[in-house]
Amino acid sequence: MERTQTIHYQEYKFDELGTADRALMDAAISATDTAYAPYSNFHVGAAVRLSDGTVVKGSNQENIAYPSGLCAERTALFAASAQHPGVTMEALAIVGRNSEGKLTGASPCGACRQVMAEQESRQRGNLRILCYFSSDKILIFDGVESLLPFIFSM
Repeated sequence: MERTQTIHYQEYKFDELGTADRALMDAAISATDTAYAPYSNFHVGAAVRLSDGTVVKGSNQENIAYPSGLCAERTALFAASAQHPGVTMEALAIVGRNSEGKLTGASPCGACRQVMAEQESRQRGNLRILCYFSSDKILIFDGVESLLPFIFSM
C-alpha cells in the first residue's frame, strides 16, 4: 500500500517576520559568531525563546574527535533546559553562515530533530521551528512532526 506524507510549513521573507520572530532569528544570527567550526567552516547559530521571554543561544561546537562536537540546536536546547528547568520552550530559530561569512540555509540534523521531539513530549506542547534559508525564505514549522514524521518514542 502506497502512502503520501505532507509537510506543513509557512514561508516568509525575513522582513515579513513578526517582531518576536525577527528578534529570535537575529539572536540565532549573532550566535553564529560563537561557533567553533575549524573543520567544516560552517557556522550554525540557534536561539530558543522560552515562555517567559528569555532567549537562550547556542552555536555548533566541533571537535577533532568527530563526532564529539555538538550542533547549535542541541547546544541551545540543552542549555535552555539546564539553565531554565521547567520553563516551556516556545520557538527555536536556526541559521547557518558559510565559509565566506554569508548567511545560508540550515536545517536540523536527525539527532537534533529527535531532541526537539523529546522536548515537545516533555513539555506536552509543540516547539515552533524557524529555519533560515535566505532573506527571502524563512520556513516556519509548527512542530517537529513536520520535520520528523515518524518520531521515535518509548
